[in-house]
Amino acid sequence: MSTQKKSNVLAIIVMILLFGMISFVTNLASPMGDVLKNQFDVANWMGTLGVFANFIAYACMGIPAGNLLQRRGYKFTALAAVIVGFVGVGTQTIAGLLEGNLAFGVYLLGAFIAGFSMCMLNIVVNPMLNKLAGGGNSGNQLLQVGGSFNSFMGTAVIFLTGVFVPSIADAEIKQVFPLMFIALAIFALAFLVILFTNIPENEAVAETKSNTSEKYGPLSFRHFMLGAVAIFIYVGVEVGIPNVLQKWLQNGGLVDAAGNAEGIAATVAATYWLLMLVGRLTGAALGAKVSAKMMLTSVSILGLGLVLGAIALNPETTVNLPVFKGTDGFGLAQVPINAALLVLCGLCTSVMWGGIFNLAVEGLGKYTERGSGIFMALVCGGGILPLLQNGIVDLTGNYLVSYWVIVAGLAYLLFYALIGSKNVNKDIPTK
Repeated sequence: MSTQKKSNVLAIIVMILLFGMISFVTNLASPMGDVLKNQFDVANWMGTLGVFANFIAYACMGIPAGNLLQRRGYKFTALAAVIVGFVGVGTQTIAGLLEGNLAFGVYLLGAFIAGFSMCMLNIVVNPMLNKLAGGGNSGNQLLQVGGSFNSFMGTAVIFLTGVFVPSIADAEIKQVFPLMFIALAIFALAFLVILFTNIPENEAVAETKSNTSEKYGPLSFRHFMLGAVAIFIYVGVEVGIPNVLQKWLQNGGLVDAAGNAEGIAATVAATYWLLMLVGRLTGAALGAKVSAKMMLTSVSILGLGLVLGAIALNPETTVNLPVFKGTDGFGLAQVPINAALLVLCGLCTSVMWGGIFNLAVEGLGKYTERGSGIFMALVCGGGILPLLQNGIVDLTGNYLVSYWVIVAGLAYLLFYALIGSKNVNKDIPTK
């Protein structure tokens, strides 16, 4: 019994480290969109193609990776994911050594390959953490712990990008090489750690052509189908809020940046991810006491209020936020009150992933792994909704108008928390 507990603790640590790796590589794509936009002189939506490529890979890999997990297990899938991630980030690094359209295309290819890896890692991490905690509120709590480290790494990469790219007007891919080298080192280390770590596995699922085995599946559960849509929307909301916010502040949203618009914008965006860390730590502390349904309901309502306020208020009204001012170090800077409200949304989005996942897979039993694969396919919303937002910005010239996309998304998440998450298919056998 003691040996089993120790084994589980090590497995939990490994899963949490992988959670952080997912955020580091994924969040790098957002500020890199600004680098691409300026280096290659393209529109906002084209600059977002790196984010799109990263997330659309989920749509391609989600179900195959879920099948891989079901047939070959957690450890094999995690090792394969790390290898693919190394290749993806390596390809992005090579793009920094090239010129012109070739560099742009190679970078997008690398982002697409890296997206395969992030999808596979997500498929391993989420059900494994839920399983190791025993599901229910405890599963939600452990997912929030993993999400906290995820937020920490996401905050770090956004902030560091602002440090390495002091002037967005002169930005180039090669300026971000240090972050790419860090990602490559993390992948290499993770491979070795996973290789020598004992990870609990489910019993192998035998292939069968029986008609009975095909009668039911994750999509037979209404609450899971609606939850998959919720994940699509949630990831788009989570990524879209800071993505457009950073672009807005870099391109005239700051009243007085004193020549430090890039550093200030990056720090404000990083603060959003930092508040996600705060929210997830809070969620982890409350996860065993507060239901996922109540948590998701509360943060959806609060998020709607904050985003509607950001759309309605006058940007000339400013507040002071602690930011990084480039060579001037840290200090207070005036930012529009709209930006401050959008930053506070990080507290809301912080606990949504764990809550949605927990509600959607509750009661799925043997269909959980396949369900996780479908979930990952729908994570492509993180590339599609920000692309839609940036398209609206290009059409209207107004960054804040694009946040109506976020309002619609949060309204759906509130519906899912209150109504859509109820399991009405308890008659389906799950063992």
